[in-house]
Amino acid sequence: MLLAADGVSHTKIAQRLGVSRPTVTAWRARYVESGIAGLDDRARSGRPRSVDHRRIISETLKAPPKKLGVTHWSSRLLAARLGVDNSTIARAWREFGVQPWRCGTFKFSTDPELVAKVTDIVGLYLAPPHDAVVLCVDEKSQIQALDRTQKMLPMQPGRVERASHDYVRHGTTTLFAALEIATGKVTAACRPRHRHQEFLRFLKQVAAAYPDRELHLVMDNYAAHKKVEVRDWLARKPSIHVHFTPTSASWMNLVEVWFGIIERQAIHRGSFGSVRDLNAKIRTFITGWNDRCHPFVWTKTADQILAKAALRGGW
Repeated sequence: MLLAADGVSHTKIAQRLGVSRPTVTAWRARYVESGIAGLDDRARSGRPRSVDHRRIISETLKAPPKKLGVTHWSSRLLAARLGVDNSTIARAWREFGVQPWRCGTFKFSTDPELVAKVTDIVGLYLAPPHDAVVLCVDEKSQIQALDRTQKMLPMQPGRVERASHDYVRHGTTTLFAALEIATGKVTAACRPRHRHQEFLRFLKQVAAAYPDRELHLVMDNYAAHKKVEVRDWLARKPSIHVHFTPTSASWMNLVEVWFGIIERQAIHRGSFGSVRDLNAKIRTFITGWNDRCHPFVWTKTADQILAKAALRGGW
């Protein structure tokens, strides 16, 4: 009614509010007929609801009897138990937003320095030190060189690209990467293994790529990152500062976002005849990425993250 008073047409009101044009016309007619009182709910046609949806939800939230051998209710199992139609069960679930067939996951961080580490890393993302480079460092291990047994069938109008279900596995590689959050530039290397020796070689590569610069490295708690040889080398490099993510919170490392990008855009749908082909594809992608890279922007504050974790009981 307010939009109509402003002279908005029926069609635009319907589009803006997500309803049909006849609905707009009907409500305007009710207002013309009865004024403000015409906008109140009226008695609906049909018989009143005979099944209490609250009872259905109450039963849904209870565990099914052990004799059924199931972990959660289906609409048909619960309908048989309550003596109603399964469509009634489905309507009640939709009304209350209950979805028994779905199951989410959560993770508790037992890190005693959780608050300090979250605050440190988020502060590094939101307000990096002046004239310093912040790099998110990690490795993506066990990348498989899968060779499809048949050629890929190209995308066509009405058909997606298709690949054969079976494949030949030619080995694996490990991708080490350092993401510069201010620009999105990636320094990377492919290695056959992901021991502390390979990680230390990569750290030296990163240091050589940023000579005479103060570096802040964000890393997770993988054992190779804390090996004594790695710690000793870092101790001899006063210009390199390491910031570890809390345990069970490697998602705070922004390079994980970039690993998802390269997986979707270059690896998952690829077909590779050897590990060498896989490594070449990865290097080609990284070269192209660095030509079109963009900053990775963190938006959540430490207080928001910690409050959400406390509210949900985990990440």
